[in-house]
Order: sequence, then structure tokens, then C-alpha cells
Amino acid sequence: MIFNTFAYFLFFLIPVAILFQVASYRTRLWILILAASGFFVYFSLTGIGGAAGAVCLGLFVWESLFSRLYRPKSIFCWIGVLQSVLILIVFKYWNYLTGLIFSFRDGKNPLLWHNAFLPLGVSFFTFEFIHYAVDRYRGVAPEGTLEEYLAFIMFFPTMVAGPIKRYQDFLPKLRGARADATSWSCGITRILAGLVKKFGIADLMTAFTVHLNRADIGQASRPILLLWLLAYGIKIYFDFSGYSDIAIGSARLLGVKVPENFNWPYLRSNISEFWRNWHISLSRWLTDYVFIPLGGSRVRPLLIYSNLLVTMFVSGVWHGAGTNFAVWGLWHGIMLSVHRFWRTYRGTGRSSTSARMLATATTFIFVNLGWAFFCMDLSTAGFFFKRLLVA
Repeated sequence: MIFNTFAYFLFFLIPVAILFQVASYRTRLWILILAASGFFVYFSLTGIGGAAGAVCLGLFVWESLFSRLYRPKSIFCWIGVLQSVLILIVFKYWNYLTGLIFSFRDGKNPLLWHNAFLPLGVSFFTFEFIHYAVDRYRGVAPEGTLEEYLAFIMFFPTMVAGPIKRYQDFLPKLRGARADATSWSCGITRILAGLVKKFGIADLMTAFTVHLNRADIGQASRPILLLWLLAYGIKIYFDFSGYSDIAIGSARLLGVKVPENFNWPYLRSNISEFWRNWHISLSRWLTDYVFIPLGGSRVRPLLIYSNLLVTMFVSGVWHGAGTNFAVWGLWHGIMLSVHRFWRTYRGTGRSSTSARMLATATTFIFVNLGWAFFCMDLSTAGFFFKRLLVA
């Protein structure tokens, strides 16, 4: 975790936050760009991709220059989307996809990339690239200057793990950034809350989640298996929401408000509400750039269910290159489809308190059961459910 290092606070966040107090707007943009460049190169060299990862800084330069060609209804916008998707495929899915293609060759993949690595934050910055290209095509995102767009895509507090920003929302906040005492107070409080979530809760759960392997699963009882999976559900929530808190707090030190990402998702009474409050910026991105373009809820019922499955499949594979992630996404797609079917035929009238409590508990259980597909390969997850349900 980059945000829990002294290097992040001493070399990047604090110096930039101080310089923001005295710099003009144009100077602030270049402070952000230079700090983000140093951030990307430093953390690439010290652990993510090494020198090759650091060279991927050129992706931001290329995207910023190419984005100057984007115009409403322009073919260049779709080329921008295509190149962003290709970046994801090459760096995140190359070995997985080529492995599937050549699976008939006794496990030998002639196209295997032996030193494959993920550029820092590639899943997040490519989604922001795609958003800008699509919204420029639609005519709903302003062009801005080259420096403003670079500051947007290279905004280092959100570069690694979001929240996923929208240019048309971010730009006015960047232009009007005021890092006053209130912003600093809110920012520091949010950062501390994130660190507590990470160190005080998420890291403690690791002692349980390390047992989610085939050997330990084969020895454990059903209650222990459930305890381990619940611990993973707690860990991933507090780890990811803690990361988001630090990112949001860091942005507040610069006087910039970025979107919220979590809002007590485990307390929601259905899976639809869960996704409106879990990784909120990703959920909205998937809705606007996958679900709605597929037809959303404006098509026949069967196609609505298909759209839900496709959208959540995209969510699954976005999280990781593996069949287990695809199954995890489909697990949530099926739950969303079942909930929609239930809501369609039962209606949306008010429920009793006991019914809402039961619905909340049921949603919590099925969401946490789904984490088995997320944190284990498909074979191990299947073995987990066999031990849980059969023997």
C-alpha cells in the first residue's frame, strides 16, 4: 500500500499541499503534473514494474497529446477508447488471454510475457481515459487546456486506487481549489480514519484470511470456514475504503473534493443498494459507460437481465485477470437480476422493519459468499463450497 509509506507523505503530499497555498493557478497545475510524474516514477522503480514501469509515464503524455484531437462526434474519440482498452489488454490480460488461446498446447504459451507487470494504477487511469473520450464524443465534457487535462489524469491522490473521477466535475473543483483551515482539518481527519481502517482493522484480518488455501480449507470445520471468509469480507472493505479515505483526504489538503467511494454498503437491504454504495465511482462508471450504452433498463426484460450480467462481468474482469474474477462478476450479475425480477413481480411497497433486517442479513451473506470467487482461484473456491456445503 503506497499511501501508508513515509515517502508518500514526506516527498509528495505535504510538499505539494504547502506549495498549493502560495502558487498561482497555472503554477499549481505544473506542481501537480511534476509531483505526479515523480510519484509515478518513484513508486514504479521501488516496486511496481521497475524501470519498465516508470517508462509507462509516457502513456500519460501520449494520452494528453492525443486527447487534443477529441471533438464531439469525432472518430478520434473512438480511437482513444480503443487504445485505452488495448493498454488494459496488453498489461493486464495478455498472459491470461493468450493462455486461453493456446491452452491446447499442453500448457505451453508461445506468446507468454515472462516479465509482465502492471503499470501503477492502470485499471483506474485507463477508465478515466475512456470516460473523457466518450464524454468528449457526447459533447458533455469540456476540452480544457493540455495542462488541466494532464493534472486530471495524473492527480496522484487518486491515481492508484481511485475514486474514478469525471473531468467535467473535477475541472471546476480544480480551478476553484481553496486549501483553507476547514479543508486541512477535514483532510487530516479523513487520512487518519483511512490509516486506522487499514492498520487497525484490515491488517488484523490478514491472520484469518491467510488460511483461505486448499490445504487449510481441507482441515477446517464449517464455522471456521465461514469465519475466514467473513474476515476476508471485512478486510477487503476496510482496506479498500481506507485507501479511498486517504485519497479523498489527500485531495482535501489540496482544496479539491473528489467523489465518495463507500457509504456503509454492508448495511444495505438489497444487492442493488449495495452496489450504489460499494465502490460508488466504479458503479457509476459501469452504469454510464457499459449498462446504459447496452440499452440499460429501456429494453425488453430478458435483455435487461442480459445487460446486468454483461455489466457485472466487465466489473469482475476489471478487478483481475482470471476466470474466478469473471465468475465473481457473474455472481453479482445473477444477484442483481434476481433482485430485479423480485422487485418487478412483488412491487416496491414499504416493508416491515423485520423484513428489512432479514433482507439486509441475506444480502450481507450472499455478498460475502461471493468473496470466495474473488480471493481464491476457481478450483479452490469450488473446493471451499464443497467443504462448506457437503463435507
